Amino acid sequence: MGISDKKLELALIGAGQRGRIYADYAFEHKRAKITFLVEPDENRRREAKEKYGLDDAHVFTDPADFYKLGKVCDALIIATMDRQHYEHTMGALELGYDILLEKPISPDLDECIGIRDLALKNKCRIMVCHVLRYTGFWATLKKIIDSGELGKVINIQHNENIGNFHIAHSFVRGNWRNSDITSSLIMQKSCHDMDLLTWLCNSKAKSVSSFGELTYFNKAHAPEGSAERCSKCGIMDCRFDARKVYLPIAGNWPATVLSVDQSEESLIKAIEEGPYGRCVYKCDNNVCDHQVAIFEFENGIHASFNLSGFTNRMCRTIKVMCENGEIRGDDEKNEIEIICFTSNWQQEPEVKTLNPDVREGFHGGGDAGLMEQFLDMIQGDDVENLSAIERSIESHVMAIAAEKARVEHRIVEMKELR
Repeated sequence: MGISDKKLELALIGAGQRGRIYADYAFEHKRAKITFLVEPDENRRREAKEKYGLDDAHVFTDPADFYKLGKVCDALIIATMDRQHYEHTMGALELGYDILLEKPISPDLDECIGIRDLALKNKCRIMVCHVLRYTGFWATLKKIIDSGELGKVINIQHNENIGNFHIAHSFVRGNWRNSDITSSLIMQKSCHDMDLLTWLCNSKAKSVSSFGELTYFNKAHAPEGSAERCSKCGIMDCRFDARKVYLPIAGNWPATVLSVDQSEESLIKAIEEGPYGRCVYKCDNNVCDHQVAIFEFENGIHASFNLSGFTNRMCRTIKVMCENGEIRGDDEKNEIEIICFTSNWQQEPEVKTLNPDVREGFHGGGDAGLMEQFLDMIQGDDVENLSAIERSIESHVMAIAAEKARVEHRIVEMKELR
């Protein structure tokens, strides 16, 4: 706990999966009370209201109505959709709220800058949900690099393995399938990774090139005779059949996204009527299903980044190549190898393997670590805001520049955007 014994009071704006993870952690660990709720979806609103024991006077469907109360709690969790962040966050900043803000800050760079500038002007603290900075795995990797034991970093290979089922769920059928509605894939899914790269390199990016396409999840790959919805389709061997995807994992993510009620009856209804029962080859998705980017950093480090939905595992892997050795990491296995260079190929290298501490929960314990830091900060502890808005905005510049480079098929200099 912090310097005060008073239990914090938080408002949750957006009671979807991400917002509930953060709010539930604070509530269940008795670190805070959730005293206000804003959620337009009736089912989510009802469940969250019951969970947190709220009456009707403390529950809203629109943040604008909640903001009319003035500043009525200690801090906010804002976990609404990407293109709503600017309006919702600016309204909160006008009232002087500290905020836990789900990433991305906004898909629009001017809006990101506007949020940052108003937060600094009003002396409000924003912690962006770049949860990976708060994991044992990535914190350990950062510590190894900063120690200098292998010399300076020369270049980095970094992979985000999205997982075939995950990209189909979130970026083909799901909320983040269409950049016109939300944001590009590299912004929505991989601003985490842009943040990791600039953090590990301890430098801002200087320039970027990028390539990527929506290659597979389109009508050209729909099996002959396939239907618009899985519930009406006769293709029995399709691995993307929503009944195969969601029914066997009822009660677990991502089945929990389909319906608050996880009974088989409710899931089947959601598959028959909702977005997650659509054929993956016949959705209104337009974001890439794979993309590569190459960054040059201001301090001379080069980094290649590969995100792909064509992997079986859902994890991040990295190789950091330094002057005197290399670091290999796999965050799903929670394994980091430190390999020192040898004088010749017959000499066995010195290899040290580390398995960092892991907290329970999503993102390798990053969600829990983030919430603990946020609550400590609001409570009054002297803790570092590792993902403060003024830091986190750099990852968004990188993602926007990478998408610009991909679309315009050219090298983009970061100074064009800054």
